[in-house]
Amino acid sequence: QVDAVRVYVNSSSENLQYPVLFVVRQQKGVLSWQVPLIFRGLYQRTYNYQEVSRTLCPSEPAPERGPSDQVIFVDVASMAPFNIAYELLITRLESFQLETNKAFNFTASPSQPQYFLYKFPEDVDSVIIKVVSDAVYPCSVVSVQDIVCPVYDLDHNVEFNGIYQSMTKQAAITVQRKDFPGEQFFVVFVIKPEDYACGGSVPSSMHGNVNRTWNLQRTKNLQVTIEPSIKKSVYIQAMFFSFLSFLSFYLGSVVVAFVHYISTDMQLTVSFGSVSVSGSGIMTSSHPITASTPEGSSYGAIDESSSSGGQQLCSPELKPPAGYDTDSSVEEESDFDTMPEIESDKNVIRTKVFLYLSDLSRKDRRIVSKKYKIYFWNIITIAVFYALPVIQLVITYQTVVNVTGNQDICYYNFLCAHPLGVLSAFNNILSNVGHMLLGFLFLLIVLRRNILHRRAMEMKDIYTLDYGIPKHFGLFYAMGIALMMEGVLSACYHVCPNYSNFQFDTSFMYMIAGLCMLKLYQTRHPDINASAYSAYASFAVVICLAVLGVVFGKNDVWFWVIFSMIHVLASLALSTQIYYMGRFKIDGPDSDLGMFRRAAMVLYTDCIQQCSRPMYMDRMVLLIVGNLVNWSFAVFGLVYRPRDFASYILGIFICNLLLYLAFYIIMKLRSSEKLLPIPLFCIVATAVVWAAALYFFFQNLSSWEETPAESREKNRPCILLGFFDDHDVWHFLSAAALFFSFLVLLTLDDDLDTVRRDKIPVF
Repeated sequence: QVDAVRVYVNSSSENLQYPVLFVVRQQKGVLSWQVPLIFRGLYQRTYNYQEVSRTLCPSEPAPERGPSDQVIFVDVASMAPFNIAYELLITRLESFQLETNKAFNFTASPSQPQYFLYKFPEDVDSVIIKVVSDAVYPCSVVSVQDIVCPVYDLDHNVEFNGIYQSMTKQAAITVQRKDFPGEQFFVVFVIKPEDYACGGSVPSSMHGNVNRTWNLQRTKNLQVTIEPSIKKSVYIQAMFFSFLSFLSFYLGSVVVAFVHYISTDMQLTVSFGSVSVSGSGIMTSSHPITASTPEGSSYGAIDESSSSGGQQLCSPELKPPAGYDTDSSVEEESDFDTMPEIESDKNVIRTKVFLYLSDLSRKDRRIVSKKYKIYFWNIITIAVFYALPVIQLVITYQTVVNVTGNQDICYYNFLCAHPLGVLSAFNNILSNVGHMLLGFLFLLIVLRRNILHRRAMEMKDIYTLDYGIPKHFGLFYAMGIALMMEGVLSACYHVCPNYSNFQFDTSFMYMIAGLCMLKLYQTRHPDINASAYSAYASFAVVICLAVLGVVFGKNDVWFWVIFSMIHVLASLALSTQIYYMGRFKIDGPDSDLGMFRRAAMVLYTDCIQQCSRPMYMDRMVLLIVGNLVNWSFAVFGLVYRPRDFASYILGIFICNLLLYLAFYIIMKLRSSEKLLPIPLFCIVATAVVWAAALYFFFQNLSSWEETPAESREKNRPCILLGFFDDHDVWHFLSAAALFFSFLVLLTLDDDLDTVRRDKIPVF
């Protein structure tokens, strides 16, 4: 048992020019202070205390000598030309060493800090120090320091050594035996003279003697409990659980693929019984098939003049060759149609009241497919250039935390932050493995579909040419990469979560939501979807706005006015392009006034003359609802100016995606199309898993919108395997939810594979 001595002094003198100086000399150190003891705050405010109590650095008896007397010298001096009365009291601390799993209560104040000793038991490698208080204020600091004299236990020097946290009602510090060679440490408790560091009121700037405060009563009752942390076996169990949980998705995918293979084989057997192929290369079928157009002139076009009747012939000479789906170095991605007459023709086709998929899938398939593959290669380039600086930055953050000991830099859930190596919260990083594993699994599923489609093209399967949704997989590959990168960047963010790097966690969320909307639109608008360059440029603008929001979005009204205007104008511009299928152009052949005349004409004909019945009713309903939602977001941001700007933008993306997906499914059902069992299962699974995930997301275990001390009030213990907290469960479930969401987009229109494109409506 280690003995400690506490020195209490008191002086009635208020003369700051002639303080009483106390110097305590021990065998291994010297401790000194003055009375009145002065603490400095903001705006040069001073807080003076006439009562001071300090614990002397204890001397542990040598084992070979046994107990021995310790000699302490206390020197009292003052330069005052007059006598000053003081009181000196030295007491022996009965409870100086803290015990494992035993709560200890005490009181501290700015001029009377406390610290205690803790020794690691033999079978414990790490412990968690839990400190609680019933009162929010006064603001306090909890520090863990090595057994070195002197102990830094005043407000101005407590941050000089060890690990420390600010605290209001709750604090938690995980300490590992390997960090303390002596297998023991001091737990120091300091009360700050002001509360602004913990979110309290900031003192006003005053001048003169009013800026001095004497003997301010700032005592705080605290309770400290030191509990053993988890063992290494729990780390291993958590890692096995994380990987096996998501590897089960791989097993399920293999089972589904096998069942699909068996069912497809049976369907082929049945179909060959009703289709015969003659030696002359003419295929006859019991179903009417429209003749395909020559290669290179139109892709998936339907000859409307011959669609009314008769059995059509499909000549092999008119079909694409076996290597139709391959890329050629001669072919370049272009936004222009390959048919000379299609530029004038598409202005007529795309403005028809009732559009079908054949009207919007007229371009050469090789050119369109190459165009969408650019999404995949571009996102890989973006991911590399974006992720490398992020990784470097968060490593720097973690290094600063480890070197300085300042645990106010990062907003962890300290009651469930399990360190591993240099990482302070390994559990928050491990829980992101699901995004990477499921993203890679989605890439494999898309690759399988792509291979099956290529084989069907090589077999000259008629259904791959004129039937079903055109198969372009570039956006799906990009979505898989985005899901994997979301896991990487979310893990980077959780290395040291704070206000500055939250944008790392959300950047690829924007891209995922945007790519999903583009894929949904591309399904029935393959010829007029945005190019990869314009799409990623738009994402870059969004991320730039997110960065500006982090810097200026706190209190600057001008930023929110500009952003709201950009948001509303962008919504209107995008709505116009969607409504007119990309054929709306404001230009005038005669003069600059022509564009205003055209805009006025469009406004009059489409909005005034046909206000009761727009030309494209379904599109109009979607766009009206969509604009109302986006304008509501703009007004909300302008009025409330949320501090979490990144989540605000993400909410805009998610709401627009959900609105468009709901519209798409409703229109699909209205068009008498079916939902096959697999997409129906994926839709139900997506809804259920997202609901569960959002429940855990809104638990709010920490918040960098508040001070670190206030954020720690929200901290809660682990809920899964004693290793993962609510936010980790959110990571697991959100990864699964995103995976199912991607599968919905991948399989939603599988029922149309045997439907002619001139029978598939566009909406």
